[in-house]
Amino acid sequence: MKRSGQLSAICLSAFIMCLVPLANAQTLTVETVASGLIQPTFLGSGPGDPDRLYVLERTTGKVKLIKNGVVAPKPFLNLGSKISSDVSERGLLGFAIHPGYPAKRLVYVNYTDLNGDSVIERYRIRKSRDRANRNSAKPILKIEQPTEIHHGGMLAFGPLDKCLYISSGDGGPSNDPNQRAQDLGVPLGKILRIDVDTGKTRPYKVPPGNPFVGTPGVRGEIWAYGLRNPWRFSFDRLTGDMYIGDVGQGAREEIDFQPASSTGGENYGWRDAEGFACRGGSGTCGTNPGFTPPIHDYDRTVGQCVTGGYVYRGSAIPSLQGTYFFADFVKGKVWSFRYTGGTITEFAERTSELEPPGDATLGMISSMGEDANGELYIVNYAGFVFRIIEAP
Repeated sequence: MKRSGQLSAICLSAFIMCLVPLANAQTLTVETVASGLIQPTFLGSGPGDPDRLYVLERTTGKVKLIKNGVVAPKPFLNLGSKISSDVSERGLLGFAIHPGYPAKRLVYVNYTDLNGDSVIERYRIRKSRDRANRNSAKPILKIEQPTEIHHGGMLAFGPLDKCLYISSGDGGPSNDPNQRAQDLGVPLGKILRIDVDTGKTRPYKVPPGNPFVGTPGVRGEIWAYGLRNPWRFSFDRLTGDMYIGDVGQGAREEIDFQPASSTGGENYGWRDAEGFACRGGSGTCGTNPGFTPPIHDYDRTVGQCVTGGYVYRGSAIPSLQGTYFFADFVKGKVWSFRYTGGTITEFAERTSELEPPGDATLGMISSMGEDANGELYIVNYAGFVFRIIEAP
């Protein structure tokens, strides 16, 4: 996750424009929802269930339940004996509840197994909805990992198609020497799309609308490719648009975008492109023919490890409707913007106004999160969860 480099000439003017203060920016703050967690990596929720939040702990393999604002004494699910978390990019990384919940009480997790490979499994949620049945594990997909880094790990269901999307990094090492992100015969460096509603006979099926179905030598699960380490992506729950935070190599961090109207097949350019630039920070490879360039990127002086976020669709702060929030893990920064018609507007850095009161800090932001009502959260790797709220 090393970053370095300089802004390309094309991006410099756009970036300066983005840093112009937003004249009527909504003043925000945060409130602490939980503390004392162990290296949390994600916060999720179940459809239509505003009382429960779920937080992943990378090294313990536990999914902690926050119910009505209180961390439950027993974990929702404990996978500690199944995971490998000996290095920072391994462990319990992804979580998604079936969009048919609570009628379908099913939850999906993405973790690194004891062999160092990525595993997606399904579990059944008990009738109380406060715990999952650990003995109900159903393997869905396994991705062999060549190294201990760049595993991606995000899971999310598309709000329109109800398919499960999976982020998979290029598998390392640095600079993708085997060019896996561009190799359509492997699942690494990709966003995958699968249909998990297949009954009891198969763990999943490949949706017939996936862009490479039927192409010899190509993995049909592939939805998009050319990604280095898409640690966190999300869907706008209103429009279905996808936003991807792809962690850069040594020069650029980027936010990629896929409209809800997409039929898949986007190539986001890695390893040739890094943000709008070429790998390493010079040139303009991100706009090469055949590549889908990011909608925003930034260099190492600004941040060093992008954490993709969410579009705000809550009701507590109406003026923020449609605003995308994202962060940087290393620098502990948060930004927001609107993206409409191919143009970014109302770009604002939110870090100072979102610094929590007391001794806590935003610190290492490993993830952002969204509850059932569309309110947004910040996950601090040091053990805190904060909710974004309107300042008094």
